[in-house]
Amino acid sequence: MTWTNCLNQGRVERHTPSRREIDDLRSLITRNLKDAAILGLSADNRLGLAYEAALILAKMAVTCVGYRVKGQGHHKTMFEVLPLAMGPSVQRTADFFEHCRRKRNSISYDAAGTVSESEADAALDEAMRLSAAVEAWIAVKHPNFRR
Repeated sequence: MTWTNCLNQGRVERHTPSRREIDDLRSLITRNLKDAAILGLSADNRLGLAYEAALILAKMAVTCVGYRVKGQGHHKTMFEVLPLAMGPSVQRTADFFEHCRRKRNSISYDAAGTVSESEADAALDEAMRLSAAVEAWIAVKHPNFRR
């Protein structure tokens, strides 16, 4: 997969990011990570919040490189293009959150109570690692958007 393929398929479009946009995404990420750590929430909702934080982190990386994901299946596309934005070192993380995406769809539309506490914890841990990786990557590759 390449950016050109994604553009030709209508899965992404070119986009010029702003500092305000990146900072707004950071606010959403911070909120979701904080809420995902609330122990009184169901494991389903904790996983959902950690997943949403990861999705927004992927969006932030994709935005920094000048693209916006669009169209049906944009969550799936977001994790497919994350390694295009940041490089192959995030492929395992993208694959992990693709699995979480499918799990989240199930808990959102099919059945409640299917996520274990350990799955929710793993999703939060992975989202926290992705947050650190994205911020470190931005500091090096896109310092004008650095925190």
